[in-house]
Amino acid sequence: MRSTMRRWTVSNSVSACWSVCVVYLLAVSVIFASSVTCGSACSVHRALRVANSSSASASTSGRHVRSYVHLQGDVRQRKLFSFQKFFLRIGKDGRVNGTKSKDDPYSILEITSVDVGIVAIRGIGSNLYLAMSKKGELYGARNYGINCRLKERIEENGYNTYASAEWRNKKRQMFVGLSAHGRPLRGRKTRRKNTATHFLPILV
Repeated sequence: MRSTMRRWTVSNSVSACWSVCVVYLLAVSVIFASSVTCGSACSVHRALRVANSSSASASTSGRHVRSYVHLQGDVRQRKLFSFQKFFLRIGKDGRVNGTKSKDDPYSILEITSVDVGIVAIRGIGSNLYLAMSKKGELYGARNYGINCRLKERIEENGYNTYASAEWRNKKRQMFVGLSAHGRPLRGRKTRRKNTATHFLPILV
């Protein structure tokens, strides 16, 4: 009887030790696998960040934006066709008005996103920026500045409006607009709902 009990005790002890060893080995395996997975994921994440950074740099360097360090974002060439049936143009002399001609080189514009909802509009032919003074006067500016910052918004009728991002008239926004004769409107006399301030961006 004692011999049988001794064999049973030894057998149980061996089984217990073997179970402990198995649990330990499993725990080590799980920890090792987790560290490897984490390391791989981290490496992939770092690689993606580097790739995205390189891609962004390459994409930016190929655009016109590289010439203007202060302008960052999407760049698109468009013509702005007003609700009054005029193409907005920025002349070489700095005058802003409308033209009926579809072939006017001064009506081709480069629209650059400089911030969320804010754009800068540059005439390709004149190399001047569309600007609005504190008094609401439209003109072509040689250098980009605060007068060139315009709020771009899509209205309910599908047309866009462009308002000064810096200046207001008695807390009212001042908009880029053309009269029924293609003349520039003073920002103080414009309203968002006035169709004279509505423009349709047309792909060049």
